[in-house]
Amino acid sequence: MSPQAAVAAGCSLSSGFNVSRVRGDFPALDQLVHGRPLVYLDNAATTQKPRVVLDALFNFYTRDCANVHRGVHELSRRATEAYEGARRTVARFLNAAPHEIVFTRGATEAINLAAQAFARSILREGDEILLTELEHHSNIVPWQLLAEQTGARLVVAPINDRGELLMEELERRLSPRTRLIAVAHVSNALGTINPVAEICRMARARGIRVLVDGAQAAPHVRIDVRALDCDFYAFSGHKLYGPTGIGVLYGKAELLERMPPYQGGGDMIRSVSFEKTLFNDPPYRFEAGTPHIAGAIGLAAAIEYLTGLGLDEIARHEYELLSAATRALSEIPGVRLVGTASHKAAVLSFVLDGIHPHDVATVLDHEGVAVRAGHHCAQPLMERLGLPATTRASFALYNTLEEVEVLARAVRRARELFG
Repeated sequence: MSPQAAVAAGCSLSSGFNVSRVRGDFPALDQLVHGRPLVYLDNAATTQKPRVVLDALFNFYTRDCANVHRGVHELSRRATEAYEGARRTVARFLNAAPHEIVFTRGATEAINLAAQAFARSILREGDEILLTELEHHSNIVPWQLLAEQTGARLVVAPINDRGELLMEELERRLSPRTRLIAVAHVSNALGTINPVAEICRMARARGIRVLVDGAQAAPHVRIDVRALDCDFYAFSGHKLYGPTGIGVLYGKAELLERMPPYQGGGDMIRSVSFEKTLFNDPPYRFEAGTPHIAGAIGLAAAIEYLTGLGLDEIARHEYELLSAATRALSEIPGVRLVGTASHKAAVLSFVLDGIHPHDVATVLDHEGVAVRAGHHCAQPLMERLGLPATTRASFALYNTLEEVEVLARAVRRARELFG
């Protein structure tokens, strides 16, 4: 039975998932906001951190704090082993090789790195970069900057009113001048899961490179870069229950080998003289200076925590939450759901007739419910939908069906206050 059918039949998908125990792993959830228990539903912006991640950061800074790759003393050796161990953990998570994993400050820097160090070298005036109407600003602005630098142009693939890519229209926009496709795996504003494997197949048949923005996918979708056959995959640690300020760019080894450095400095070199610098091999070529060592270690702890819980179990639990929230909010007069794709991650955007999303979010906050209101760094998408903003509830592995009920009551409260 599919997850959709199971929920429709009233079956519990998460019977083997102990959400009460999981919640105990997240200290930040045990607090009151405006005198009410916190219901944290802003997970698409950033997730809370489990104790194992906090412990990993604490242990590094209190026991193993040293720089990596440079020292011969014991603390440096331990720090280096932990940092490179984190790279191996990320590689397993993506089904990649460790030398294909570049640590960055986040998905945004990862996309910029791929744009400037790779795409800039292959683009010529009149070439095309294909984006979609679903993209986050972080997967739009770097390509705009690159287009201005190279004379390339952006082409945009449309969506339907449900928030789904129109694949025939996307394919129609591929031309002999298309050099790269940059596409979100999951929409941060609508939760739409895009058919990135199909997009990669289309691109491969035409010799087009593909970058996948996986910032929203990493917490919700099992990722296999080998199966996708994408050229680059970017994601952030802080949306994956890891620390802020750490992210990943996966790149195919043969592409990373050809790419020049993105930044210059220490540790990305073999030798330096005033006449010439010889650069290090990937991935170190792209990690200039002291990296976010603790962030990488914390990210590895988060990944190990998630895989220990079971990625499929987490997905089932989140699908149950999304289905319950969709039903509950659909029953409230004046609520219109925004983004009703048939294949979605645990993101639920909505508007309440006659009430600005910021006002809705303010009422929800006073009920202890943390959501996001605004354009969600996706202004072109909001323009396509004819909306200035939405209210967005986004779910995570530690959320509960009881919290879905609290959300629905709080939305009803907003309607009573402003209706």
